[in-house]
This record gives sequence, structure tokens and C-alpha cells, in this order.
Amino acid sequence: MEEIAGDKTTLCPSSRPEPGNSVVFGIISGSVTEPKVAYLKQPQPVTQELIAKASPITPAEIFRTASPCAAKGCQHFDGQDCRLAMRIVEKLPSVVEELPPCSIRRDCRWWQQEGKSACMRCPQVVTDNYNPSQLIAEVSRPITD
Repeated sequence: MEEIAGDKTTLCPSSRPEPGNSVVFGIISGSVTEPKVAYLKQPQPVTQELIAKASPITPAEIFRTASPCAAKGCQHFDGQDCRLAMRIVEKLPSVVEELPPCSIRRDCRWWQQEGKSACMRCPQVVTDNYNPSQLIAEVSRPITD
């Protein structure tokens, strides 16, 4: 799926892993209470085989994946910006002192919208987090107008 990471598509760095539409750009390491993304040098395509190997847990518990931004089709999008990225920057602490070595940065919506501030918080984001802190749960909850 090189074309996803290589073209001018704006990528969501917290998307659902979908075969043929997504790339893995990080592996979740750390602990349940303090997860941390280990970034891959090159994004890898999400395949049915990869999803099957993740079982019995969901791929989004162990992989950070990116897919083309759904924009208006996403509950976090306000018509212009990603509100999830805004809340992450506003409410979560930085967890790294330098920009992580992210292979999707140039195409990442969070980077394009919030810059370095989003990247400094990104390593603590887990798409399927079944034991989030109260703060993480609050930040990830979609805002309904």
C-alpha cells in the first residue's frame, strides 16, 4: 500500500486498520497504563493475514495505523479540522522531548493541523484502549454539537 503513504493523501494517524486501505506505522509497546508507540521506519500495509495474526486481540490494540482521512465522514471532524487532534494537544501532556521518527508525518492530518505539539503527544495514543485513564477517555470522546 505504498501509494497511501507516498501520495498527497491526508492520513488519519488513529484510524481503524482496514486491509487495502491502511498502513501500520507503529507498534504499541510500554504498559497498559503507559503505552508508547514504537515507530516503524517504513509503513507496512494492513493485510487480512496481519489482522488474523493479531487475534484474539484487535489489531488497533497493538498497531498504530493510518488511513486516508475520512473528513466529513468522521465523528471527530468539524468540517475543517480534526477535533481529536485539537483535544489531544489541548489536554494531553507531551510524552517525548523530541519529534518521534514518524514515517507518515508529512501526510498526517494531526501534523498538518497541530504541528509539533501533536507529535509530542502521539506516542501515547492507542486506538483500541479498553482501560483508558479518565483523561484519555475524555479526550477521545467525540464532541456532539
